[in-house]
Amino acid sequence: MKKIQDTDKKPILLKVSLLQPTSVTTAIVPLRLQEEKIISEQERLITQVERINQMAGELEAAILELKAIANTLNTQKGSPFLKKEPWKNICQYFAVSVPWVKRKPDKSFILTTRRVDLFRAEREAALLAQQLRQQTKKRLASQRHRKNKSGNHTKRLFKRY
Repeated sequence: MKKIQDTDKKPILLKVSLLQPTSVTTAIVPLRLQEEKIISEQERLITQVERINQMAGELEAAILELKAIANTLNTQKGSPFLKKEPWKNICQYFAVSVPWVKRKPDKSFILTTRRVDLFRAEREAALLAQQLRQQTKKRLASQRHRKNKSGNHTKRLFKRY
């Protein structure tokens, strides 16, 4: 410690150490914190994007379940909702979409909507039914052809004798 004399002749004690250098790292630490904060915020953004898209999927499933329940009620006779007007549907459907976040090639995001296809199940069922009918027709035609072919063969055998 070094004594410094004041004008009033009272000594003031100061800590002075020339042998031990003080490290000045506090100027660099905020920069690191900023980088970590940016990375943390990017991770939060990606997590939020995933959360929104997951919730959109759940909402779409809930909408499709609503439609299935309404269809079940429409087909049941004696439904309390439809007693007065049995030809009336219990639910009407308009174009529906859910929020969706897309990622662009430049790694930025677009908050948009994704259309919910309410009648996809019906189209797929109709397509499957059509395919099954075609397969059945082919199978029946093939069986008739084989039957006719084997019938002609036996007729020829009997004609020879």
